[in-house]
Amino acid sequence: MQKPVTSRNGTQLPPYNTTYYFDQLIDHDDPSKGTFQQRFWHTYEFYESGKFCKVDISFAGPVIFFTPGEENAFQYIGYLTNVTFNGLLSQAQNGTTVVLEHRFFGLSNPLPSLSGENLRYLTLQQSIDDIEYFVKNVHLPMPGGDHLDAPWIMVGGSYSGALTSYTMDNKPGLFYAGYASSAPVQAMYDYWGYFEPIRENMPANCSADVEAVIEHLTEVFDGNNMSAIQEIKDNFGMGTVEHLDDAAGAVRSNLWDWQDMQPTTGPGAAFYNFCDALEVKNGIVAPAEGWGLDHALTAWGTYWKDSYLETMCGDEDVADCLNSYDSTATYFTNTTIDNPYRSWNWILYAITSYFENHPPPGLPALVSRIVQPEYDIRQCYYWYSDVFNATHAPPMANGAAAFTDQRYGGWNVSVDHLFFANGKRDPWREGTVSADGLDIPSTASQPIFVSDGFHASDLIVDFGEADPSVGAVQQHALDIFATWLSEWKSK
Repeated sequence: MQKPVTSRNGTQLPPYNTTYYFDQLIDHDDPSKGTFQQRFWHTYEFYESGKFCKVDISFAGPVIFFTPGEENAFQYIGYLTNVTFNGLLSQAQNGTTVVLEHRFFGLSNPLPSLSGENLRYLTLQQSIDDIEYFVKNVHLPMPGGDHLDAPWIMVGGSYSGALTSYTMDNKPGLFYAGYASSAPVQAMYDYWGYFEPIRENMPANCSADVEAVIEHLTEVFDGNNMSAIQEIKDNFGMGTVEHLDDAAGAVRSNLWDWQDMQPTTGPGAAFYNFCDALEVKNGIVAPAEGWGLDHALTAWGTYWKDSYLETMCGDEDVADCLNSYDSTATYFTNTTIDNPYRSWNWILYAITSYFENHPPPGLPALVSRIVQPEYDIRQCYYWYSDVFNATHAPPMANGAAAFTDQRYGGWNVSVDHLFFANGKRDPWREGTVSADGLDIPSTASQPIFVSDGFHASDLIVDFGEADPSVGAVQQHALDIFATWLSEWKSK
């Protein structure tokens, strides 16, 4: 049962999990197509209509707005509360918080299935227009919620952080301010940079051994020695996997576990288990240079066969589980709603790309060059076979990423009152304004702060308490937003 929520004056409020509905346009280019029910959640726990920036004035506190955009938004109702930056800012400025479910995620679907034909309405512009239409027309379920004279502040992390930047660039003045955490604003086709923060910050011995194994695997898979190829596949428990790019692509999963890391992550995390399997031998930890290829290859394979494959495939046959060439597989053909992986892949394939593959030649590699963007692009035809075929290619083949960067600012975004927060250990760092070599200046109107954190660490209060650098970014943001809001009040 949800804990009762009370306002600052003691009034009991609806619980955080109370679901509200907004009549959103199916197609902002053609309102005659009608509307759909878009879910949202809201609380005014910290709201005070007679105070703003802790000063007695006639304005209401700000509206802190968030739309997660990668999953069913019910999982994010905690972002109404002060365990997150959203609630922390609302508490500090006597505001109210809102979580809006993104179109085609969860139960907020303009059309009754996730077919490729229907997902044509899942675009950045339709999503941004959703936000504008909501802000301008919603009646928030609170006293005076239909005519609040208040500034709106958009907060987002990861994709929703990028969406914050895109929205403020595309809709000047809709939001008075924005907070973009770990926001990969620069869409790109070949996003090999995903693995660079991992390589730089994972244990040196683990990185050295992974690089050695990947180099060996690539050399063997590129050759014609079928017995050597089979030996490597057998070593990883993938002896029945037919396609070499499926086998090489699968071992990326151990590296993707890095994205689950946070300042509070302790022993037993998937990524730590992986490195321990490679680097702890007979109770002794490998030196910085690792144990070398022979031990690492055997140890990695044992870890895969004995435990990791089961977490990926469960009871499913490994050959079927890892076969990306079966266009009839359920994960390609299931178009039922509330299937976030399908909706998210559409955004990747049709809008931003971000294929996480091998780095350019000559650079250290945690991923085999057997895995190229074409490996992922091929699967796009299976996911959305009703719209993509040999004649009609996926948009990324026609420069979707470049179009997104040109239309919505990318690294060149210049918007007043947009705060960027990034983490040195974030695998999405190289898509943010803090990417290596960019040297984009932090300014008073568009500040950029970098912590030692991971992916969107600064959105969670506990992570700021565990890592002082993350906590410092949160405090800088609270101070800067207080200044910006006092300026709004004075106007």
